[in-house]
Amino acid sequence: MWLWMALGSAFLLGFYDVAKKQALKRNGVMGVLFLATSFSALFMSPFLTAGTLSGHLLLIAKAFIVSISWISGLAALKLIPLTTASTIKASRPVLVLIFSIVLFGERLSLWQWAGVLLAVAALFLLSRTSKNEGIEFSSNKGIFYMAISVISGAGSALYDKYILTSLQPLFVQSWTNIYIAALLGLIIAGEKFLHPEKAQKFKWDWNILVIAVLITVSDCLYFFAVKEEGSLLSVISLIRRGSVIITFALGAVLFKENNIRPKAISLGILLAGLVLLVLVS
Repeated sequence: MWLWMALGSAFLLGFYDVAKKQALKRNGVMGVLFLATSFSALFMSPFLTAGTLSGHLLLIAKAFIVSISWISGLAALKLIPLTTASTIKASRPVLVLIFSIVLFGERLSLWQWAGVLLAVAALFLLSRTSKNEGIEFSSNKGIFYMAISVISGAGSALYDKYILTSLQPLFVQSWTNIYIAALLGLIIAGEKFLHPEKAQKFKWDWNILVIAVLITVSDCLYFFAVKEEGSLLSVISLIRRGSVIITFALGAVLFKENNIRPKAISLGILLAGLVLLVLVS
Protein backbone atom coordinates (compact mmCIF):
# COMPACT_ATOMS: atom_id res chain seq x y z
CA MET A 1 0.00 0.00 0.00
CA TRP A 2 2.83 2.41 0.79
CA LEU A 3 4.03 2.20 -2.84
CA TRP A 4 0.65 3.42 -4.13
CA MET A 5 0.59 6.23 -1.58
CA ALA A 6 4.09 7.28 -2.70
CA LEU A 7 2.96 7.25 -6.34
CA GLY A 8 -0.08 9.39 -5.51
CA SER A 9 2.13 11.81 -3.62
CA ALA A 10 4.53 12.06 -6.58
CA PHE A 11 1.70 12.70 -9.05
CA LEU A 12 0.40 15.64 -6.99
CA LEU A 13 3.92 17.02 -6.43
CA GLY A 14 4.42 17.36 -10.18
CA PHE A 15 1.50 19.78 -10.48
CA TYR A 16 2.46 21.45 -7.19
CA ASP A 17 5.80 22.65 -8.60
CA VAL A 18 4.09 24.06 -11.69
CA ALA A 19 1.52 25.92 -9.57
CA LYS A 20 4.39 27.43 -7.51
CA LYS A 21 6.10 28.70 -10.66
CA GLN A 22 2.85 30.29 -11.81
CA ALA A 23 2.17 31.94 -8.44
CA LEU A 24 5.66 33.47 -8.35
CA LYS A 25 4.92 35.46 -11.50
CA ARG A 26 2.79 37.90 -9.50
CA ASN A 27 4.18 37.78 -5.97
CA GLY A 28 7.35 37.35 -3.93
CA VAL A 29 8.58 34.10 -2.44
CA MET A 30 7.67 34.74 1.20
CA GLY A 31 4.12 35.92 0.50
CA VAL A 32 3.30 32.88 -1.62
CA LEU A 33 4.88 30.47 0.85
CA PHE A 34 3.23 32.01 3.92
CA LEU A 35 -0.28 32.00 2.48
CA ALA A 36 -0.01 28.51 0.98
CA THR A 37 1.28 27.10 4.28
CA SER A 38 -1.41 28.93 6.25
CA PHE A 39 -4.10 27.40 4.05
CA SER A 40 -2.51 23.97 4.55
CA ALA A 41 -2.54 24.50 8.31
CA LEU A 42 -6.23 25.45 8.08
CA PHE A 43 -7.04 22.31 6.06
CA MET A 44 -5.28 20.13 8.64
CA SER A 45 -6.72 21.88 11.73
CA PRO A 46 -9.47 19.25 12.31
CA PHE A 47 -6.70 16.71 12.99
CA LEU A 48 -4.90 18.71 15.70
CA THR A 49 -4.21 16.81 18.91
CA ALA A 50 -2.38 17.91 22.06
CA GLY A 51 0.73 15.72 21.89
CA THR A 52 3.73 15.82 24.21
CA LEU A 53 6.28 18.58 24.75
CA SER A 54 9.05 16.44 23.27
CA GLY A 55 6.89 15.76 20.23
CA HIS A 56 6.29 19.47 19.66
CA LEU A 57 10.01 20.23 20.02
CA LEU A 58 10.74 17.64 17.32
CA LEU A 59 8.21 19.32 15.03
CA ILE A 60 9.60 22.81 15.66
CA ALA A 61 12.99 21.50 14.51
CA LYS A 62 11.31 19.98 11.45
CA ALA A 63 9.62 23.32 10.71
CA PHE A 64 13.02 25.02 10.56
CA ILE A 65 14.42 22.39 8.18
CA VAL A 66 11.36 22.46 5.90
CA SER A 67 11.25 26.27 5.88
CA ILE A 68 14.86 26.43 4.70
CA SER A 69 14.11 23.93 1.93
CA TRP A 70 10.92 25.67 0.79
CA ILE A 71 12.25 29.23 0.91
CA SER A 72 15.43 28.37 -0.99
CA GLY A 73 13.48 26.22 -3.46
CA LEU A 74 11.03 29.01 -4.29
CA ALA A 75 13.85 31.55 -4.53
CA ALA A 76 15.51 29.25 -7.07
CA LEU A 77 12.29 28.97 -9.11
CA LYS A 78 12.28 32.76 -9.37
CA LEU A 79 15.72 32.74 -10.97
CA ILE A 80 16.12 29.61 -13.12
CA PRO A 81 13.92 27.71 -15.62
CA LEU A 82 11.50 25.15 -14.20
CA THR A 83 13.00 22.39 -16.36
CA THR A 84 16.46 23.07 -14.91
CA ALA A 85 15.18 23.31 -11.32
CA SER A 86 13.16 20.09 -11.59
CA THR A 87 16.12 18.12 -12.92
CA ILE A 88 18.39 19.29 -10.07
CA LYS A 89 15.61 18.52 -7.59
CA ALA A 90 15.51 14.94 -8.85
CA SER A 91 18.97 14.38 -7.35
CA ARG A 92 17.57 14.45 -3.80
CA PRO A 93 17.32 10.62 -3.44
CA VAL A 94 21.07 10.39 -4.14
CA LEU A 95 21.71 12.72 -1.21
CA VAL A 96 19.37 10.67 0.98
CA LEU A 97 21.52 7.67 0.19
CA ILE A 98 24.76 9.57 0.85
CA PHE A 99 23.42 10.87 4.18
CA SER A 100 22.47 7.29 5.06
CA ILE A 101 26.08 6.25 4.48
CA VAL A 102 27.42 9.08 6.64
CA LEU A 103 24.86 8.87 9.44
CA PHE A 104 24.10 5.16 9.58
CA GLY A 105 27.33 3.61 8.30
CA GLU A 106 25.75 2.04 5.24
CA ARG A 107 28.05 0.82 2.44
CA LEU A 108 27.47 0.91 -1.30
CA SER A 109 27.81 -2.02 -3.65
CA LEU A 110 29.45 -1.67 -7.06
CA TRP A 111 26.06 -1.26 -8.76
CA GLN A 112 24.96 1.34 -6.23
CA TRP A 113 28.08 3.35 -6.99
CA ALA A 114 27.20 3.04 -10.67
CA GLY A 115 23.80 4.59 -9.91
CA VAL A 116 25.42 7.45 -8.01
CA LEU A 117 27.88 8.09 -10.85
CA LEU A 118 25.04 8.19 -13.39
CA ALA A 119 23.30 10.83 -11.27
CA VAL A 120 26.49 12.89 -10.99
CA ALA A 121 27.07 12.60 -14.76
CA ALA A 122 23.50 13.79 -15.41
CA LEU A 123 24.01 16.89 -13.27
CA PHE A 124 27.30 17.58 -15.06
CA LEU A 125 25.56 17.38 -18.45
CA LEU A 126 22.81 19.66 -17.15
CA SER A 127 25.40 22.24 -16.08
CA ARG A 128 26.86 22.20 -19.60
CA THR A 129 23.42 22.62 -21.16
CA SER A 130 22.50 25.46 -18.79
CA LYS A 131 25.49 27.49 -19.95
CA ASN A 132 23.60 28.05 -23.21
CA GLU A 133 20.96 29.87 -21.18
CA GLY A 134 23.53 31.97 -19.37
CA ILE A 135 23.33 29.87 -16.19
CA GLU A 136 26.68 29.11 -14.59
CA PHE A 137 26.36 26.39 -11.96
CA SER A 138 29.39 27.73 -10.10
CA SER A 139 28.10 31.30 -9.68
CA ASN A 140 24.35 31.46 -10.36
CA LYS A 141 22.27 32.35 -7.29
CA GLY A 142 19.35 30.22 -8.47
CA ILE A 143 21.55 27.11 -8.63
CA PHE A 144 22.93 27.92 -5.18
CA TYR A 145 19.43 28.26 -3.72
CA MET A 146 18.30 25.02 -5.37
CA ALA A 147 21.34 23.20 -3.95
CA ILE A 148 20.38 24.40 -0.45
CA SER A 149 16.80 23.27 -1.07
CA VAL A 150 17.88 19.79 -2.20
CA ILE A 151 20.30 19.28 0.72
CA SER A 152 17.84 20.47 3.36
CA GLY A 153 15.05 18.48 1.68
CA ALA A 154 17.12 15.31 1.90
CA GLY A 155 17.78 16.05 5.56
CA SER A 156 14.05 16.53 6.09
CA ALA A 157 13.30 13.11 4.54
CA LEU A 158 15.75 11.39 6.88
CA TYR A 159 14.36 13.32 9.84
CA ASP A 160 10.81 12.28 8.89
CA LYS A 161 11.76 8.61 9.07
CA TYR A 162 13.19 9.23 12.54
CA ILE A 163 10.27 11.15 14.07
CA LEU A 164 7.56 8.95 12.54
CA THR A 165 8.80 6.01 14.59
CA SER A 166 7.22 7.68 17.62
CA LEU A 167 4.71 10.20 16.20
CA GLN A 168 1.51 9.82 14.18
CA PRO A 169 1.39 11.20 10.59
CA LEU A 170 -1.60 13.52 11.09
CA PHE A 171 -0.07 14.95 14.28
CA VAL A 172 3.20 15.62 12.42
CA GLN A 173 1.56 17.21 9.38
CA SER A 174 -1.00 19.37 11.19
CA TRP A 175 1.36 20.89 13.76
CA THR A 176 4.32 21.24 11.38
CA ASN A 177 2.21 23.41 9.07
CA ILE A 178 1.30 25.65 11.99
CA TYR A 179 4.91 26.02 13.09
CA ILE A 180 6.10 26.72 9.54
CA ALA A 181 3.37 29.34 9.03
CA ALA A 182 4.28 30.99 12.35
CA LEU A 183 7.97 31.01 11.45
CA LEU A 184 7.31 32.50 8.01
CA GLY A 185 5.00 35.11 9.55
CA LEU A 186 7.75 36.18 11.95
CA ILE A 187 10.26 36.45 9.08
CA ILE A 188 7.87 38.57 7.00
CA ALA A 189 7.05 40.83 9.96
CA GLY A 190 10.75 41.24 10.73
CA GLU A 191 11.54 42.15 7.12
CA LYS A 192 8.76 44.75 7.01
CA PHE A 193 9.96 46.26 10.30
CA LEU A 194 13.64 46.39 9.34
CA HIS A 195 13.23 47.16 5.63
CA PRO A 196 9.78 48.70 5.03
CA GLU A 197 10.96 50.17 1.72
CA LYS A 198 11.48 46.66 0.33
CA ALA A 199 8.00 45.40 1.21
CA GLN A 200 6.26 43.98 -1.87
CA LYS A 201 2.59 44.56 -2.66
CA PHE A 202 0.63 41.33 -2.64
CA LYS A 203 -1.76 40.35 -5.44
CA TRP A 204 -4.15 37.49 -4.85
CA ASP A 205 -3.51 34.49 -7.08
CA TRP A 206 -5.72 31.38 -7.11
CA ASN A 207 -2.61 29.29 -7.73
CA ILE A 208 -1.76 29.81 -4.03
CA LEU A 209 -4.90 27.92 -3.02
CA VAL A 210 -4.07 25.22 -5.58
CA ILE A 211 -0.57 24.93 -4.06
CA ALA A 212 -2.04 24.47 -0.59
CA VAL A 213 -4.47 21.74 -1.68
CA LEU A 214 -1.84 19.81 -3.65
CA ILE A 215 0.85 19.89 -0.95
CA THR A 216 -1.63 19.01 1.82
CA VAL A 217 -2.85 15.86 0.09
CA SER A 218 0.62 14.96 -1.21
CA ASP A 219 2.24 15.29 2.23
CA CYS A 220 -0.56 13.30 3.86
CA LEU A 221 0.03 10.38 1.47
CA TYR A 222 3.79 10.70 2.01
CA PHE A 223 3.68 10.64 5.82
CA PHE A 224 1.38 7.61 5.90
CA ALA A 225 3.66 5.85 3.39
CA VAL A 226 6.75 6.46 5.52
CA LYS A 227 4.91 5.41 8.68
CA GLU A 228 3.71 2.09 7.23
CA GLU A 229 5.62 -0.93 8.47
CA GLY A 230 8.11 -2.29 5.95
CA SER A 231 8.25 0.91 3.89
CA LEU A 232 11.62 1.88 2.40
CA LEU A 233 12.56 5.56 2.61
CA SER A 234 15.00 5.29 -0.33
CA VAL A 235 12.26 3.88 -2.58
CA ILE A 236 9.66 6.42 -1.41
CA SER A 237 12.15 9.24 -1.98
CA LEU A 238 12.83 8.02 -5.52
CA ILE A 239 9.14 7.62 -6.37
CA ARG A 240 8.35 11.12 -5.11
CA ARG A 241 11.17 12.55 -7.23
CA GLY A 242 9.44 10.92 -10.20
CA SER A 243 7.20 13.98 -9.98
CA VAL A 244 9.85 15.83 -11.99
CA ILE A 245 8.64 14.03 -15.11
CA ILE A 246 5.30 15.87 -14.82
CA THR A 247 6.99 19.12 -13.78
CA PHE A 248 9.50 18.91 -16.64
CA ALA A 249 6.85 18.20 -19.27
CA LEU A 250 4.52 20.97 -18.12
CA GLY A 251 7.44 23.38 -17.76
CA ALA A 252 8.39 22.73 -21.38
CA VAL A 253 4.81 23.19 -22.63
CA LEU A 254 3.49 26.02 -20.43
CA PHE A 255 6.61 28.17 -20.08
CA LYS A 256 8.13 27.51 -23.53
CA GLU A 257 11.58 26.96 -22.02
CA ASN A 258 14.70 26.39 -24.13
CA ASN A 259 17.13 23.47 -24.59
CA ILE A 260 14.46 20.91 -23.73
CA ARG A 261 16.07 17.98 -25.57
CA PRO A 262 19.49 18.07 -23.83
CA LYS A 263 17.78 18.67 -20.48
CA ALA A 264 15.52 15.68 -21.13
CA ILE A 265 18.60 13.53 -21.80
CA SER A 266 20.13 14.69 -18.50
CA LEU A 267 16.88 13.93 -16.68
CA GLY A 268 16.68 10.49 -18.30
CA ILE A 269 20.22 9.62 -17.21
CA LEU A 270 19.50 10.85 -13.69
CA LEU A 271 16.29 8.81 -13.42
CA ALA A 272 18.14 5.74 -14.76
CA GLY A 273 20.70 6.16 -11.99
CA LEU A 274 17.95 6.46 -9.37
CA VAL A 275 16.13 3.38 -10.65
CA LEU A 276 19.39 1.45 -10.57
CA LEU A 277 19.94 2.48 -6.97
CA VAL A 278 16.54 1.16 -5.96
CA LEU A 279 16.74 -2.10 -7.93
CA VAL A 280 20.08 -3.10 -6.41
CA SER A 281 19.15 -1.93 -2.92
